[in-house]
Formats: sequence, structure tokens, C-alpha cells
Amino acid sequence: MASKQPDHEHREDEDAPAAEDEDTGAQVVPIVKLEEVAVSTGEENEDPILDLKSKLYRFDKDGSQWKERGAGTVKLLKHKETGKVRLVMRQSKTLKICANHLVLPSMTVQEHAGNDKSCLWHASDFADGELKDELFCIRFASVEHCKTFMEMFQEVAESQKPKEENKDASAAAGLLEKLSVEEKKTEDKAGEEKPAAAKEENETKKDEEKADTEKKDGESDSST
Repeated sequence: MASKQPDHEHREDEDAPAAEDEDTGAQVVPIVKLEEVAVSTGEENEDPILDLKSKLYRFDKDGSQWKERGAGTVKLLKHKETGKVRLVMRQSKTLKICANHLVLPSMTVQEHAGNDKSCLWHASDFADGELKDELFCIRFASVEHCKTFMEMFQEVAESQKPKEENKDASAAAGLLEKLSVEEKKTEDKAGEEKPAAAKEENETKKDEEKADTEKKDGESDSST
């Protein structure tokens, strides 16, 4: 009698999955072709001169309280052509802008009372698409980072003063230096003339004494 193979063994062979390294010859063509898109950040023409992680707050005048604007990286960016510097801060996860304004020569930054890791400043900010007068407070992870931010902020503000003012200051300094040099020359000249005048005065005095002596001698001869 001929032996029969179990039906279940035959079915297992048919249902067995193909090996992972087996080449089926099938080719998968993408349905949609995606093209690379260049994303502009608006910072291409600027050089970063400061880049620090921080947390930003703004003062809510209506509620009279501080409200968090976001945590992320604060940057000072200097434009390659104009030399103007702006402060930009984006939230770390969403990259939403929470501060965006120019650093002007009239701006000052000061340490937050009671917290040496935080500092304050006023600015006309454009983060929401329109200019708003804001009072900002920024907090850093360390005192060193806070001091670095304050020093760089003030340095930039000073550097943004109009060139005319710098020119006038330089001219004034040059004029003062010129006056100082002229005064020194005058003093030196006076010092040189003084010995000459004294010498001339001594010679005149000697001549007068000599004349008096001759006069006396003449009177003595006549009386004799």
C-alpha cells in the first residue's frame, strides 16, 4: 500500500514565508516625488556674535505680572552690510520667535533685583508682527552667562551710536590735544625767554652801577 503524506505538512510548505534575503524581483516606484525645499531663517545675512540658552519673560501691564515667553536660545546677530545688531530668540521646540528687536544706543540692561542670573531691559519688539513696547526679563543657567549677555548687550548698544557723534567726539579729542600741545609750547617758550630777560636785566643793572661809579669819580676829581 502506498504511503500518503499528511495534508498538514503540504499546507505548511505552501504557507511558509519567503526568506528575508530572497530577491523577489519586484520594483517599488514612489508614488509622489518630493523635491528639496530651501528653508530661509532670515538670518543668512547676519553673523551671530552671541548664542546662549535662556528663558524669556515679558511684563504683562494689564495683569501686573511676569509671563513666560519661552525657553530657547537668545542670539545677537550682526548684519554683514549695515552693521546693525538685533536680538532674536526662538523657542527651542517650536522655533517660534519670542523676541525680535534691534539693539539701539539708547538701550540699557540692568541686573534683576534679587536674582543675579537674570536681567531686564526695555525694547520696541516685533516678535508678534507689530511693534510693541515691552519690558523683558531673561534668565540664564549661570551668573557667568548673565554677565556675558549684559556686557555684550551694552557693548553693542555703545557701538551703535551714530558715526557723526563718534566723529565729533574724535574731533573734540583732537582739538583738546592740539590745545594741550600749544599750551606746552607756550610754557616752554616762556621758560626760555625768562633767563634771557633776567640776563638782560642784570647787564642793564651793571651798566647803571658803572655809570654811577664814574659819575662819583668825576665829582671827586672836580672837588679836588
